[in-house]
This record gives sequence, structure tokens and C-alpha cells, in this order.
Amino acid sequence: MALTSEQTAQIKEQLLKQIDKTFPDDKKGPAKKQIESMNPEQLEKFLEQNKLIKQETGEQKCIFCSIVFRDIPSYKIDENEKAIGVLEINPISKGHALVIPKEHKSKEKLPAEAISLSKEISKRIKKKLKPKDVKIASTNLFGHEVLNIIPIYKDETPESERKPLNPEDSLGLQKLLEKKPEKKTPKRTIKKTKKKLWLPKRIP
Repeated sequence: MALTSEQTAQIKEQLLKQIDKTFPDDKKGPAKKQIESMNPEQLEKFLEQNKLIKQETGEQKCIFCSIVFRDIPSYKIDENEKAIGVLEINPISKGHALVIPKEHKSKEKLPAEAISLSKEISKRIKKKLKPKDVKIASTNLFGHEVLNIIPIYKDETPESERKPLNPEDSLGLQKLLEKKPEKKTPKRTIKKTKKKLWLPKRIP
């Protein structure tokens, strides 16, 4: 599988962000230079060696599958049986999120649950961040179709410039946008009182 220039650029952005978040300060510089200098073939080999993409029983395990299986940390904001919603770490705009089907699917086989989850997250973004609009656009890397939920504040498009999100902002957005557990109303307990049995007075 040969990576396109667009795929190479997106994957490098993801890896550089991970280096910023997880590497010690003295090792960040050399690691970033190594990633930036890779051509598509070298990058693909690097991904395979680090188990970010590999062949298993004919199925490809890609970077999105790694997020689903918690091999790569992410900022999860929602989840259902068939899909997971996370913040994009290189967003186009504030609140840019991804809905990733849990199974490695093409566009033609996107589960309805992934589409419904993207709509739920879109509504939450509109309510919490007040953008002019929210666009849902699909993208495909390694044969894994993913839905981008992009808040529109000015004239953003899926091709707009992406900027890395720092961990503090990511955590703040995650807290703001994550699905809150439903509050269960406590059941009212009715105390049972013993009924006194009334007996007529004994007639002599």
C-alpha cells in the first residue's frame, strides 16, 4: 500500500502531536526531525514497525483502529455500540471532532450508528460552542472511513489549514463536549406501616 502525499502529511501531523504530548523534552527535537524527514515509503515502514498499521488475517489495522482499540490515546467525547467520537488533535476549527466506526469500514458500509453519533455530537457542538454552522464530511485513510465534524465560524472547509491543539485546550473541550451520564432520579421509598388488626370487643 503506497501512501499519498495527503495521507503522509496527515499522518505526520498526528505523529508530531503525539511526540509533543508523550516524549521527554530532550527527545522531542530529534524525534520530530526523524518523522519530518521521512518519505511515504519510510513512513509506512515506521507505522508497520510500531504496529500502527499491519496486516492481520487479511484486515488492515490502521491508525484509526488503533484509536478505537485504545492503542493510541485520544480525547473521547462520545461512544455507541458501533462508533467512537473523539476530538481531532489537528483541528480545522475549535471543536473539530471525528467519528470513527469501530470496524474497519469503507464509505459504502458506514454503520447507521456512526452517522447518528455524528449528528448527536454536531448538535452538542452547536449548543456549546455556538458556531454559524457544523459540517459533516467524510475522509478515508488506510481504507477506514471517518466522519469529520467541523464547526464553521467563518468560512472553514475540510481543506482549510489545520493547527495542533495543545493538551490543556483538548482537555477543556473534552470536558465541555463529552456526553454527560444521565442522572438517575432516586426511587421514592414508601415505608410500609404495619396495619393494626381491629377486633370487636368480646361479647360476654
